[in-house]
Amino acid sequence: MSKGLKGLAKDTVVYGLSSIVGRFLNWLLVPMYVRVLATPGEYGIVTNLYGWTALLLALLTFGMETTYFRFANRKDEQEPMRVYANSLISVTIISALFACVGFALLQPISTWLGYAAHPEYVGMLIFIVAIDAIMSLPFARLRCEEKAWKFAGIKLANIGLNIALNIFFLIVCPIIHKHSPESIAWFYRPDYGVGYILVSNVITSIANVAMLNRELRGFAYRIDMQRLRPMLVYAIPILGISIAGILNQSVDKILFPLLFADKAEATTQLGIYGACFKIAVVMVMFIQAYRYAIEPYIFKRSKESDDKSSNAITTLYFTIFALLIYLGVSFYLDDVFKYLVSPAYYEGLKVVPIVMAGEFLFGLYFNVSFWFKLNDQTYWGTLFTIIGCVLTIAIIVIFVPLYGYMACAWATVVCNSVMLLMSYLIGRKRYPVPYPVRKMTGYVALAALLFALGMMLPIEATVLRLLWRTSLLCIYIGIVAKSEGLLSRIKK
Repeated sequence: MSKGLKGLAKDTVVYGLSSIVGRFLNWLLVPMYVRVLATPGEYGIVTNLYGWTALLLALLTFGMETTYFRFANRKDEQEPMRVYANSLISVTIISALFACVGFALLQPISTWLGYAAHPEYVGMLIFIVAIDAIMSLPFARLRCEEKAWKFAGIKLANIGLNIALNIFFLIVCPIIHKHSPESIAWFYRPDYGVGYILVSNVITSIANVAMLNRELRGFAYRIDMQRLRPMLVYAIPILGISIAGILNQSVDKILFPLLFADKAEATTQLGIYGACFKIAVVMVMFIQAYRYAIEPYIFKRSKESDDKSSNAITTLYFTIFALLIYLGVSFYLDDVFKYLVSPAYYEGLKVVPIVMAGEFLFGLYFNVSFWFKLNDQTYWGTLFTIIGCVLTIAIIVIFVPLYGYMACAWATVVCNSVMLLMSYLIGRKRYPVPYPVRKMTGYVALAALLFALGMMLPIEATVLRLLWRTSLLCIYIGIVAKSEGLLSRIKK
């Protein structure tokens, strides 16, 4: 493995410390939520609100993270901090305007979203999104400067604070209220469960600003219009990519309550879907950690040389590890992972392998989409994601009223498959990368065969089922290790 790839692997592990470990810790909040919140419908509210969060963050950052990486690493750029200042100031201005308009129209927005009784939910959401959008640039600066450990430390500290606050409000306060209600009556309401999840997030967003204080200093707060114009030209298509991409992943959670006449049934189904979706987040965590490391790596490699083999080899290793995660979660879903949710949510477990397949396809699309970013032809990405978004929305609107949340899961698979195919085929002509397609396809076929053998063979005894599926997982690892020559490298 080359020195550059070893560095990428190290950064992926470090970013994974904040992404995978951090999300895993947040993930452990799900068992608490589904047991503490009164009904699946209340968790449906959480799922719906945070679906909006993802979309609004994409709007407010409008592609400036990727734009910052691209322009700060240009061969002719001598003052990358001016690029950073442009990115940070522009996102701050947009986020401040968004917050002002949002608070001015808080009641009508809350009514439209179905939260007229709790406009403060929407108000807190607006504040969280505005702060997090601004703080995305200091985090991007840490990644660009390869300060992976500081990035991970701040992320983990923030996540730890959020978890502690959730436990305080949802577990500790009810216990105190039961024995001594007068001692916390000045701030605690026992019926405010969903609200306290948002309150915890507000506090952690403020803490982010304090922890990233250094990244907000050390440069002139001045917009350089000469640099900003080409940055905006580059960023606007990225904005389209981000919005369509987030819609592909979150539009189901946004539209779901609007597609049922029975709102209680809608929020109940959405709560079940959202909780089981969290089990599939293991794949999302891996992709995010990989993305944090690969973006600055690929852009810096392109600055040094036009070698495309790095993109090819990283895509191969991504495929290998993503399939390992897919098989691992699927094989132990019935006997381990299902206990992350309560029995009221078990009916939704069938969506987990489908959602993970969709996320895996999205990860492959991300890998084969660097060609239009490196060529400064980001409009291609806008086209791909808009097509994918239209497909997703069409499938959801047509099939969700008939098949419920299963249609949401399959919409992700169809959308990401189409985007992957389009990007790969057009990229072959405009920026050919020597992807080991035959080897990657072989690994996918192997994983599909092992999945079928593990999931479709009826084995009632839990111990025998676990032994059988574990042996299949070991077969996958053994075949990959032999094919990639990993065993010989370890012996050396």
